[in-house]
Amino acid sequence: MMRRLFPDERGATLVEFAILLPVLLALLMGLMDLCYQAYVQAVLEGAVQKAARDSTIEAADISTIDTRVVTAVRRVAGKASVTPNRLFYASFALIKPEDFADSNGNGIHDPGECFTDVNGNGQWDMDPGRAGQGGASDVTVYRVTVHYTRLFPLARLIGWSNQVVLSASTRFKNQPYGTQSIPTPQLLCK
Repeated sequence: MMRRLFPDERGATLVEFAILLPVLLALLMGLMDLCYQAYVQAVLEGAVQKAARDSTIEAADISTIDTRVVTAVRRVAGKASVTPNRLFYASFALIKPEDFADSNGNGIHDPGECFTDVNGNGQWDMDPGRAGQGGASDVTVYRVTVHYTRLFPLARLIGWSNQVVLSASTRFKNQPYGTQSIPTPQLLCK
């Protein structure tokens, strides 16, 4: 009986298909997940760029603009957590850590080392930006962070998190409306 079954190849295709199906499904789901992530990133970046253009005018309602960004992202990622953030600076050149005199040469600001207080808060800052949109001719850095759960739970099989974190940011200069208030940098030794 076995001699008759051994050369019989009927059903071999079904067995091969059963072996390959899980691999093909995993590849398809992984590809769809990555494509979805790219799509959400593209929507996020487009919404952030539009928000930046709208934010530069004097009468801009920042909360409405942020709501539009959240709405745009949630149209494609319904349960996503969307967090907008704005920091403003007096100029593009100030978007960096505050300068300091590195007395001991360790590359880290230590207590007692003199620094240039750009934002007027009396302490050394890694990021001297101030929260908000700023005023006339101020430079604003607008960042939006999005958290959402992956479409398919396969990411865990290869060690990835089931949560996706995307972000987009842009820098823009407000129109020169009104009078800009620029704090005078002071040399402090604290």
